[in-house]
Amino acid sequence: MVTLRKQYAVARPVYSEDSLAEDHEKVYRLRKTILDNAREYLTCDSKRVKNAALSLLPVIGWMRIYRVREWLLGDVVSGISTGLVAIMQGLAFSLLASLPPSYGLYTAFFPMLIYFFLGTSRHISVGSFPVLSLMVGAVVTRLVPEDGPPANITGFEGLTQDQQRVLVASSVTFLMGIFQLAMGVLQVGFIVVYLSDTLVSGFTTAAAIHILVSQLKFVLGLTVPGISGPLSVIYIFVQITSTNICDLVMSILIMAMVFIVKELNDIYKAKLPVPIPIEVVMTVIACGVSYGFNFETRYDVDVVGKMVSGYESPIAPNMEVLQESAVEAFPVAIVGFAVAFSVAKVYSIKHDYTIDGNQELIAFGVSNIFGASFRSFAASTALSRTAVQESSGGKTQIAGLISAMMAMIVTVALGFLLEPLPTSVLGALVIVNLKGMLMQFREIPYLWRRDKPDCVVWMGTCLGATLLGLDLGLAVGLGVELLTVVFRTQFPRCSVLANIPGTDLYKDRKDYMHIFEPKGVKIFRMPSPIFFANIEFFRDKLVDAVGFNPLRVLRKRNKALRKIKKLLKKEDDVTERGLRDVFCQTTDGTDEALDRPSDLKDLPFRMDWRGELPGDVTVPRVDLHSLILDFSAVSFLDISALKGLKTALKEFIHVDVDVYIVSCDACIMEKLHSCTFFDEDILTSMFFPTLHDAMLHVLDKDKDKSQGWVLTDSKL
Repeated sequence: MVTLRKQYAVARPVYSEDSLAEDHEKVYRLRKTILDNAREYLTCDSKRVKNAALSLLPVIGWMRIYRVREWLLGDVVSGISTGLVAIMQGLAFSLLASLPPSYGLYTAFFPMLIYFFLGTSRHISVGSFPVLSLMVGAVVTRLVPEDGPPANITGFEGLTQDQQRVLVASSVTFLMGIFQLAMGVLQVGFIVVYLSDTLVSGFTTAAAIHILVSQLKFVLGLTVPGISGPLSVIYIFVQITSTNICDLVMSILIMAMVFIVKELNDIYKAKLPVPIPIEVVMTVIACGVSYGFNFETRYDVDVVGKMVSGYESPIAPNMEVLQESAVEAFPVAIVGFAVAFSVAKVYSIKHDYTIDGNQELIAFGVSNIFGASFRSFAASTALSRTAVQESSGGKTQIAGLISAMMAMIVTVALGFLLEPLPTSVLGALVIVNLKGMLMQFREIPYLWRRDKPDCVVWMGTCLGATLLGLDLGLAVGLGVELLTVVFRTQFPRCSVLANIPGTDLYKDRKDYMHIFEPKGVKIFRMPSPIFFANIEFFRDKLVDAVGFNPLRVLRKRNKALRKIKKLLKKEDDVTERGLRDVFCQTTDGTDEALDRPSDLKDLPFRMDWRGELPGDVTVPRVDLHSLILDFSAVSFLDISALKGLKTALKEFIHVDVDVYIVSCDACIMEKLHSCTFFDEDILTSMFFPTLHDAMLHVLDKDKDKSQGWVLTDSKL
């Protein structure tokens, strides 16, 4: 069905960039120097002090607008709900970090205290995250393996294995915080843009595989040597006959119940005021059953055991551990920030407020440094926990503060109630919460159909992180991602454009049935920046589009002219037949003079290379008289590209092809002027503001031109 469309008509002169500048005065802006920027940055006044305080302490901003009557009840309910989930996840994720479960409660408490004041997101729940826990656990098991002596570190002397592992985890977390704080101070929060959604999806899927394998030993009740990674599943299957049936049955029941109730929570989330805290319910039931039937002694079930009551005194990081773990700590810092920022961005858009990436780096950096001093491990956020905090009515980080208080209450007063909890229950809770990450495998067919380079990034990141480990896998994913960017920019889809009849629109001529292409005119478009890596590709595609190599044509013409001049000196036959015989001769070798513009000044006749040539003449005929380059999608040119572009334009100009460049960005024009791009051949009059302006100029200029022979009497 054809709908009525509004029409518009514009009557104006045909503009080139020069004529546009003549008719419309342009404002030339003064660029600030480095000294001006430094002076402005160091200037201090009351307004800047206020903005700095609000920036460093975002809590001041939202506390001033806090609506006690409307928001407080929702924050309290949300804080209690989130606190229950945070406690269970803290206990479970501490197993991923190879630490005693009680230290997961530390991670649910200390980092949140700092983030409350420094964080810009009002909805994320700060605490443990399974991927970070696993990455920290890899360092812990490397320096303090389950079987065998620990690494030769002076600070380990006199400590138990658990104490050594806590020292390693807190030291890695401290260094992670240092990295995040340094990036925040240096204003490099933009680094997260290099972690695309596709890369993060593939990376977290690989992390889910690692987590699943690491938790199988708890679910099956096995003792596996200190071997990490997916290949450790081999050792699990070797010992499969030693499975503790009690652990297995209990894990299956808990995973089934938690999965079913979580599905019901999703289905009826619009009707439920608060999601059913099924993890808490099953944990309480499992604790009671384990205690009542004495699972630890009767069925040889591993339990949480002695919980640390209260908080221990702060500790300093171990310098030797910092040196040993520097390589692993940096990717932990990047991943932790990327995940938290991505989740925070989702909820900031939903609730219409802004978040600051650099301030988030500072907030998480200080939070992790502070938490590490009190023996907590790497903190970020978890999407499931944040979803509970937001969906249950949380409006601000007061909900997060209440959830931290709940973790404190359990640590100080109620921790002993969790001592009979089987570790297989915690492993089952971890596995059932991997559903969202494992279901990301469904993205592969979609990505393959929609965007194959993105699919390659997903699969490369996932395979790299699965087989090589999470730290190297992240580097592999970044490498593959950058290669796809290079591939897209180095080999873009160039096109020849044509006019849609009756409009000023120009589209790829392959996409439309009815188009208008003036004879002798070509419009070429390259939809990417032009730089050192793709300038030769640009020139090759341009030659393919026009159908001839201008440099070869120029050499052929100059060879012919050289022979003609020799013939004239001998005063031989200069008729058409005589010249035909000269043109048909061949010469070997190359000469730099052949690449120069054809010199027609000394000839007693006018050469018309576009005329109808004698049948035996080997000089290529060029039917193209105008070439228009559409630069509307060219965002920048580097020096190498400028040189290559200038050479290409001159080659066409020297074979009598008029070249025009349209829709060139103002910054590129400034660069062309500053780099002395223009000379006697390449003029500013070649540049036009729009493609239609250039086309109208070409049609008007060439409408009266006629075709002729190669030889035309100069008197005519």
